[in-house]
Amino acid sequence: MHNQDDSLLLYLNDAIATTRSKEKLFRNITEKLRLIFPFDAITIITFDAEHQYRRVFLRDYLGEVLLPDGELQKPEHSPIKGSPVETFIKEPHLHLYDLQDMLSERAEFQPFRVLLERGMRYMAVVPLRTGGQLIGLMSLVARRRPEFSDSDADLLEKIGSLVAVAVTNTLAFEDIARREQQKTMQLALNNALLSIKERGELFRSIATEINRVAPFDYFGVRVRQPDSPVRSFAEFSKQPDGTFSPLDENRYDDLPQSEKSKLAAIELFAHPSVYVGADFENLAQRYDILRYIREQRGTQSILCTPLDVGNEQTAALILASHQPMAFTAATLELIQSLVPQIRLAIQNVFAFEQIDALRTQLERERTYLIDEINTTAAARLDDFVGGSAVMQQVYTRLAQVAPTDTTVLIQGETGTGKELVARALHNLSPRAERALIKLNCAALPAQLIESELFGHEKGAFTGAHDRRIGKFELADGGTIFLDEVGELPLDLQAKLLRVLQEKEFERIGGRRVIQADVRVIAATNRVLEDEVAAGRFRADLYYRLNVFPLLVPPLRERPEDIEPLMRHFLERFTKQMGKPVRGLRERDLRSMQQYSWPGNVRELEHVLEQAVIVSQGPFLEFAGFSAVAQAAQASQATPEVGGPIKTLKDQERDHILAALRRTGGRVSGPTGAAILLDINPKTLEARMKKLGIQRTITAG
Repeated sequence: MHNQDDSLLLYLNDAIATTRSKEKLFRNITEKLRLIFPFDAITIITFDAEHQYRRVFLRDYLGEVLLPDGELQKPEHSPIKGSPVETFIKEPHLHLYDLQDMLSERAEFQPFRVLLERGMRYMAVVPLRTGGQLIGLMSLVARRRPEFSDSDADLLEKIGSLVAVAVTNTLAFEDIARREQQKTMQLALNNALLSIKERGELFRSIATEINRVAPFDYFGVRVRQPDSPVRSFAEFSKQPDGTFSPLDENRYDDLPQSEKSKLAAIELFAHPSVYVGADFENLAQRYDILRYIREQRGTQSILCTPLDVGNEQTAALILASHQPMAFTAATLELIQSLVPQIRLAIQNVFAFEQIDALRTQLERERTYLIDEINTTAAARLDDFVGGSAVMQQVYTRLAQVAPTDTTVLIQGETGTGKELVARALHNLSPRAERALIKLNCAALPAQLIESELFGHEKGAFTGAHDRRIGKFELADGGTIFLDEVGELPLDLQAKLLRVLQEKEFERIGGRRVIQADVRVIAATNRVLEDEVAAGRFRADLYYRLNVFPLLVPPLRERPEDIEPLMRHFLERFTKQMGKPVRGLRERDLRSMQQYSWPGNVRELEHVLEQAVIVSQGPFLEFAGFSAVAQAAQASQATPEVGGPIKTLKDQERDHILAALRRTGGRVSGPTGAAILLDINPKTLEARMKKLGIQRTITAG
């Protein structure tokens, strides 16, 4: 028998020295131990150096399920004090215990009761020592009472010493492997930090690397500003192929009071924690958001750790799994070792995005302002010419509202100078140092206006090859001028209303809410009250825009301003073109003053520009170059003595009718009357409606 014992010890010693697989090694040990003692279950526990905590190293019921799930879900590290292990530690040698007797002393210890109910009665506890240090215990549970001889007890204790060595080696190997994994992961995260700047791609890479070591089904970083809702910073779910896809932050919209539910659960993520098994189930009963993700997403366990990212923001990293026991204290320890890098990743992303936003804004402002200088050199504050009473009223109201942030709605016909008014409002405001960004709502197809206003992310729609910064984002700190705002489609009117109300928006295809400090100036040549009545313009948006209305009068209502305007334009065009100064006939001036100018100041400007170009003699020539000049000539005819003189309204009506006859009744298009009269087709239609002119005009 002695030789057999030696052979067994040699076999186990060799197995411990050569076997690196924990499962295979302890399967061999279990098989050999059962030759001596036919037990029904084995458990090996290990201690920390101070013998304060115990950890289950191995539990094998040899195919049977002896303990309920609740007992299996105990924390990985449990205190020794107050447990039966206190009794076991005091015994220096192998000792046999009767579970019935133990239960009478430890009535509160549920595992003993369960083992007895399953027919287990006896437990042999073997101390595990190596180098004279007690590192753990091995318990062998059996239904029948074993009969140990002194030699059997001695052999089991010797085997216990070998098992202690095996356990120590295995723990050392596991620690080395864990450290290697940790180093590998940290290196991978460092590489990602150095090479990836885009938020989504960076955190997808981080999630992928962590998942290699600690598998999960959800990865999320959520941030919160003081007194603000919780926001998604980066969130991904694992797909069936193992890759990670971004999640929509609005996925909780069907959860009643979702923001309130998120805020209620913040306390759970304030400390590094693992919520698994029964703990998670209990929390799901208390917190709506956890119950929701359990029922709707299949989540059964969560790991979280706070991230101190600075800037008065709180943040948390959250991992979730569909497995009830997915995370352990070791997993949490691993994740916490990565916190400095994850925190740095968040701070880098914040910095990169801020720098990128500032750089983009500066580049766009520069491009925009250069374009403005090149294309609108004539649109200056000094181009307000004329001292008529109606214009003095405009100047007074302009000076009153300019220093404020009040939204202004500029109304007036085409060509009256609404953009000049907008520029003056901006230049006289505290925002004059920042950009005035303009958008002509009538100059773009409806499907492009939203992108122009709010911007879009790369890939948001077909043709969106790059991220685009919208006009509202570009105008942050400055002023946005929405020209022809009456042309906005109804769906975009609703989105514009949200920006005016909440001062925030999102790019097309984006999930990040962008704050905008923008003063809005809008202009229209439509009568918006009529558009509201017709259902073409939202009443709520109209009232938001019409905070301070400013009406720019048409040129026909201020004929006394025509002469100073003409001299102003003549001086400018003569200098620009290097032409000699030519005189202005009195009859031509009278003709200009008598004409109704449906195209207003812009029409007058074009007439003067043409005259400077074509005139050859000492005087400016206006005849034969535009419909306007022809009308001016016609108005020079002296009426018969005592004959009637047409009113300006009748004269305007006749002039529009003449243009319509020339174009066969066509209003818009390249051969329409609007081109001939040099006015906006919408303005012409409005004038026709006011004058009672039908479109059914035939050429003749």
